[in-house]
Amino acid sequence: MSESAVQGAELDEHRTALLGYCYRMLGSPFDAEDAVQETLLRAWRNADRFDPGRAPLRGWLFAIATNVCLDALRTARRRARTVDLGPAAEPGAALGVPYPASDLVFPAPDGLVVPPEGDPAELAVQRESVRLAFVAALQLLPPRQRAVLILRDVLAWSAAEVAALLSTSVAAVNSSLQRARAGLAAPVRAQPVDEALLRRYVRAFTDNDIDALVEVLHEDATMSMPPLPFWLRGRGPLLRAMSASGACAGASLVRCGRSSFIQYRGGRPFAVVVVEALDGKVGHIQTFLEAPRLLELFSRYADEPAATSA
Repeated sequence: MSESAVQGAELDEHRTALLGYCYRMLGSPFDAEDAVQETLLRAWRNADRFDPGRAPLRGWLFAIATNVCLDALRTARRRARTVDLGPAAEPGAALGVPYPASDLVFPAPDGLVVPPEGDPAELAVQRESVRLAFVAALQLLPPRQRAVLILRDVLAWSAAEVAALLSTSVAAVNSSLQRARAGLAAPVRAQPVDEALLRRYVRAFTDNDIDALVEVLHEDATMSMPPLPFWLRGRGPLLRAMSASGACAGASLVRCGRSSFIQYRGGRPFAVVVVEALDGKVGHIQTFLEAPRLLELFSRYADEPAATSA
């Protein structure tokens, strides 16, 4: 294949899928963008080595992306959510010294990492697998197990395809997948928020309606403010903190994904908010502060101000 073909439109067809893969591997949309850029650069530089008779372009690109991610993960710190890095605080406690950005898992807009079209069932799996709780849980796995699980369970590659990509055996792939599934089972408790619950939460938040918030919050809900180490667990502490700080007063939420928002105060973007569910209630609220790059990224996918009617 010629360099011009590798450099052109055929490569771009795989960009979103590569971004989604690298995001799940690395836990940061910015690291994912860097990894995909490096992947495409390596592909362009080595275009003369690509043999479509041996492997499809998709397999070749994902093999390069896997090597890029594994290289990055050899020296990187393991990313996590702030709720996984320290104990819960009490309302009114000191907010603490912010964690370095390199320590934290960051959300990615669905539009960046999930293809806009495709088989509905496959797209549903892909959307589920870029939820923040799931991506954070992936970071607990060893990098090669992480790659195997994403390729097999999220992207539906065959064991033979994954074995060829990783230069290993089908038996080794199946063994890694079994260990990865076992390691992933316990940490993932959050679920996606259905539309009706999300509308109720948005309305309660923007109306500063504490009684309505009581109805939608799980009794074991958490609220965090990355990169600050301060976070709370329990509906009571959350409501006391929100009431005391006036967190909802004068705020508005602009939708920029299935369950992500840009929060505005005084007409200015203030934070990126990610909401996840737990047992049919709002279970996790993560408000990313001091994150201008994240605000700029999510603003590309923002809708009109979120509807607040039930």
